[in-house]
Amino acid sequence: MMVFQMDDDLLPRHLITELVDALSHARVVNLVGPRQVGKTTLVRDLFSQGRFITLDDDAIRAAIETDPFGQISALKEELGSAPLVIDEAQRSKDLSLAIKRIVDSDRRKGQFILTGSSNVFRTANVADSLAGRMLSLKLWPLSAAEIHRRPASRLIDWALDDAPQLARIGLEKAGRAEIINLLLRGGFPDIRKLPLRARQRHYRDTVDTIVDRDVADIVRVRKTDALRRLIDQMAARTAQELNIAELTSVLQIRRETAEQHLDVLLRLSVVAKLGAWTSGEGKREIKNPKYHFVDSGTVCALRRFGDDAFNIGGAPTALGPVLESYVFNELLRAAPFQAADLRFYHWRSADRREIDILIESGPNLIGIEVKAATTVSGDDVRHLRWFATRGPGRTKRFTGLVFYLGDEKLSFGDRTFVLPVSSLWAEIG
Repeated sequence: MMVFQMDDDLLPRHLITELVDALSHARVVNLVGPRQVGKTTLVRDLFSQGRFITLDDDAIRAAIETDPFGQISALKEELGSAPLVIDEAQRSKDLSLAIKRIVDSDRRKGQFILTGSSNVFRTANVADSLAGRMLSLKLWPLSAAEIHRRPASRLIDWALDDAPQLARIGLEKAGRAEIINLLLRGGFPDIRKLPLRARQRHYRDTVDTIVDRDVADIVRVRKTDALRRLIDQMAARTAQELNIAELTSVLQIRRETAEQHLDVLLRLSVVAKLGAWTSGEGKREIKNPKYHFVDSGTVCALRRFGDDAFNIGGAPTALGPVLESYVFNELLRAAPFQAADLRFYHWRSADRREIDILIESGPNLIGIEVKAATTVSGDDVRHLRWFATRGPGRTKRFTGLVFYLGDEKLSFGDRTFVLPVSSLWAEIG
């Protein structure tokens, strides 16, 4: 049986439970996530058994490239029943086929833990052949619940309840300044602890490393400067619908190049794509996707937002999109820990009604608006009310939520609620 240990100095990662469970059910566990997010710490420092190798080591990578099946088989024989942990697994193109041969002849669970910034089993025929043998998990940057050492948020389950009660949401006081501090620091465990200048320099250096190194593990990019400029443009467009024609015009690149670069950023978990929800009511709905940067600290570093950036004299209107991406990412990180199966979308009509985030679960919908203000009014819930009563949500059980920078929990009736952003890490009773 695998022994799991946790250093008290480390922030808790909610995915630990999922990882341990996956090792008891699958022969191969594939853990992917952005560079510097803490994958190596999770699998190397927290497990007391097994063998750790990294393909960042040129000698190890060269040996495996020469004879992947032979080298991996030899390592497995030394370990017995303990797992082999292979870090940066995507750096070897032939590794996946070697692992497939091994697990096809040995059906024991928990033989391999693979980590990387992209999916080593991206090739369709390899992934298909490993069906039933492999489980893939995504490690995102730290959630606010992890930073505050709270259990994984169950707020989505609360919103899907037959009768959501505000009293069940624990009270977490966090003023505007504290929320902005969370946005600026981001969720990368080691980087977020640094002072502002060093932190933002590290975030920008991490992006440069992704461009110069990680991208090559996925696709050959002839001109990386165009990709780097696209990342800057996407940071400026976080939480916005993407107009690909406008983007290509600004960057002076072909549409095919922009689409390839966006796919790379999705696969490396730099950005997340939020598709448009459609009701089947024809042309009245806009179908462009939104893109969100997965980490607010990286966005703030790329855009040079400092401690006073969102105050008068700075760029106060920039707070809204950054906060919207932050809320979306918090909900996305919490999704695996909800009882319900969830799908995330956004929605906008041709007559300018919109919902920032729409979560679908069977016949249920949760509509979410994000307001970068400390007060709200009835006008802030008008799109949610229209959607639920006269719009495409009228045939669904609909819950409307508005997140804002105030500290009061409010009910506007008919399953419509206004919640502090701090509710995202509050415990649900």
